[in-house]
Amino acid sequence: MKTLLISIIFIVFGLTANAQYQTVKDIPYASSGNQYAKERCKLDVYYPEKLKDVPVVVWFHGGGLEGGEKYIDTELMNAGYTVVSVNYRLLPKATIDEVIDDAAAAVAWTFKNITKYNGSVKKIFLTGHSAGGYLIDMIGLNKKYLEKYGVNADDVAALVPFSGQVITHYNVRKLQNIPPLQATIDEYAPLTFIRKDAPPIVIISADRELELYGRYEEQAYFWRMLKLVGHKDVTLYEMQGYNHGDMPHPAYHILKETIKRICEK
Repeated sequence: MKTLLISIIFIVFGLTANAQYQTVKDIPYASSGNQYAKERCKLDVYYPEKLKDVPVVVWFHGGGLEGGEKYIDTELMNAGYTVVSVNYRLLPKATIDEVIDDAAAAVAWTFKNITKYNGSVKKIFLTGHSAGGYLIDMIGLNKKYLEKYGVNADDVAALVPFSGQVITHYNVRKLQNIPPLQATIDEYAPLTFIRKDAPPIVIISADRELELYGRYEEQAYFWRMLKLVGHKDVTLYEMQGYNHGDMPHPAYHILKETIKRICEK
């Protein structure tokens, strides 16, 4: 039995290790005639050529909603996933409504097209760092954003935000002349839309003493409120010793374990 188990492990590992991957870059996911939207509303897809129905990771970059570029981290390569990496419009050139709508449009594109890239629509995981984590929380919790594109947010396999702001984002508040340490919770705060029937949520924070603007405490409150409303699958992790910028490295391990756990159900 032990020999058989070892053989199975090597076979599965071999399928992933020997899979050939392709990257298709700069696919437009929105049809807006706005020139800025044409420039920014593009995504890259990295996918295994010979595997089928694999888990899909949709990744949104950070940058405070004001900067950043799509990329596919080496942590997500050769792992048996189809990876979608998204660019979106940025503040202040775009409004926050447009930025969130871009995130929803990219996820809707994924649901409607990912089978062409060997991904499974039943295994779509939304993740991202900082501003990216904020965006996935917004579209995963407030169902109106994806409903606009004919997608049910509850069909997302899980939300895995890396250090995402859950009060109103500090750069949204900056446009409202509110300083970064003055917290507000309005229609641009994921906390406004907590609900017990949301997809599984894995909240990952940097060290509470090294995080940006007390974000660990925000995320701990987010976790607690989700528990109190009756959400059955929400977890909070603190990456001790890691600051806001370097916390993604250990967080990828948690993302992979989350994908494994949920896909095995």
